[in-house]
Amino acid sequence: MPDHLKHSGTSPATQAEALRDIIRAAPLLVDVLERLPELNLPDAWLVSGAIYNTVWNQLTDRPPLTGINDIDLFYFDASDLSYEAEDRAIKRADQVFAGLPLPVQLRNQARVHLWYPERFGEPYPALTSCREAIDRFASLTHAVAARLDGAGEIELYTPFGLDDLFSFRIVPNRRMNNRATHEKKAERARTVWPEIVVEAW
Repeated sequence: MPDHLKHSGTSPATQAEALRDIIRAAPLLVDVLERLPELNLPDAWLVSGAIYNTVWNQLTDRPPLTGINDIDLFYFDASDLSYEAEDRAIKRADQVFAGLPLPVQLRNQARVHLWYPERFGEPYPALTSCREAIDRFASLTHAVAARLDGAGEIELYTPFGLDDLFSFRIVPNRRMNNRATHEKKAERARTVWPEIVVEAW
């Protein structure tokens, strides 16, 4: 029986290194991180589910792709906010990431405020970086991103730390009115990883 909580409550530095080790041991994530610079897009990150679901799979001895629907990639380019510019980047990503076992979803975070209100019925601020987008994820637990730095080492962005992730605890982020998204994602996660505890909104 795996000790899925073995990293829960350890120091932030220990948890960060544990996350890097898990990413390094996941061929799909390594492949994505190594291909990502080929897009030559500003402020580009691998974010969200492909990372935290990989952590939960590794710690519970589940198959590596369990519960992972796609690979989310962010970039931030305010120089051209047109749909056409983002679409060109998406098409380039389709070529760069061809052959992966999961689809890639690439989004320019500089454009989110243009379509978010119509889609979700809530206002959304114009952002200045991908980090600001990650800060607004519906659940604190999901706010995790990775990319390779200039030396090829894994750089992490984890604004709320990693203890919730390693504690299998999904905690709401009340910075925005994201209750519906938090509850939907949390309920789905519990069907895949029953070890998860969900903090109510």
